[in-house]
Amino acid sequence: MDRQQRRSDRTRTVRIVCTIVNVICGLFAVVLVAHIVMVMGEANPANGVASFVRDFATAVSLGFNDLFTPADVKIRVLLNDGFAAIVWLAFGAVVTSLIRRFALPNPHELMR
Repeated sequence: MDRQQRRSDRTRTVRIVCTIVNVICGLFAVVLVAHIVMVMGEANPANGVASFVRDFATAVSLGFNDLFTPADVKIRVLLNDGFAAIVWLAFGAVVTSLIRRFALPNPHELMR
């Protein structure tokens, strides 16, 4: 019984950690997409919300701000922030997969 309880506790902990990783990576991707929408919609850059989103997006852009440099600012933000959002989602998926693989004896236990 003790062994089964430890396995259950470990599975629960792994689920929680994977959820936290997915939520954080998803939040970063959502902020980047929100920044894209605000730039495309020509949101007032002096607005507090737009300023917060721009600063947050800059902080989580993974250095992709200048990866693509087309002349049009809207296309630049779409490509750079869009790529960063995709990378965050992929990073979250890879990290949770690795956590499951190495933290559990049977990765399919999370699906039960």
